[in-house]
Amino acid sequence: MGSDPVYVDARGAPHRRAAADARIACLVPSITELVCDLGLAPQLVARTGFCIHPREVLDGIPKVGGTKDVDLARLRALAPTHVIVNIDENEKPIVDQIATFVPHVIVTHPNAPQDNLALARLIGAIFGREAAAEKICAALTAALGAALQAAAVWPRENVLYLVWKDPWMTVAPDTYISRTLAAVGWDTVPAATSTRYPQVDILEAARDARVVLLSSEPYMFREPHAAALQAELDACLPGRRVLLIDGEMASWYGSRAVLGLAYLPAFRAACYNSPLGPVGRKA
Repeated sequence: MGSDPVYVDARGAPHRRAAADARIACLVPSITELVCDLGLAPQLVARTGFCIHPREVLDGIPKVGGTKDVDLARLRALAPTHVIVNIDENEKPIVDQIATFVPHVIVTHPNAPQDNLALARLIGAIFGREAAAEKICAALTAALGAALQAAAVWPRENVLYLVWKDPWMTVAPDTYISRTLAAVGWDTVPAATSTRYPQVDILEAARDARVVLLSSEPYMFREPHAAALQAELDACLPGRRVLLIDGEMASWYGSRAVLGLAYLPAFRAACYNSPLGPVGRKA
């Protein structure tokens, strides 16, 4: 056993190759999809209610609450040998409790599109799916390269990406969302903040960006929200545009990032092709 490879997670904890009969619980929606895409769905014994892709596979997998309100008794009863968590999505006190009855807790923390490569390889190595992980990594590398190439034709622009309402909340520059948007030439505001998901004054924050993106998650922004905010900004800060964006495409890591990195350049290109003209460009 001493010569077995050791794989280190985002917390710095070492992990060895799991047994073939490992029982996996994943409390991170995007990584649950990655687990399935690695061919590990038969070993998945628990997920959150927000783990929805691939739906046809996950319908039969027990739910253990949400990402931040895990039903610990239910999780314990399902007897996982490994639980996959994330620093941003799962609360540390809950993760600490899980560690008292689950032998292996794998902590993840991707902060940029390229971090998906290490994420796929970590999960693939621990559970013996290296070949499948490399196929996903090849697709991720190609998608990121294409996104960067597409973005090179546009000027860099500031964008306000909103994830919550009442209060308004956005993302810090060091988050996965911000760095994914940066890959297609959109720089999030504010440029500096002491918290990863800061509350903002909507008029003050929008002053530094000509485009405001309303994400479909975690707050489910819809057309009425966009129309109301557009009217408010038109009255106070004319020239700003409010757009709805598929939050999964900007915030989900793992294998869905391949789709996200294709979606975002097309989304931004559509903004340029709008009758209203390019977004974010100063008049």
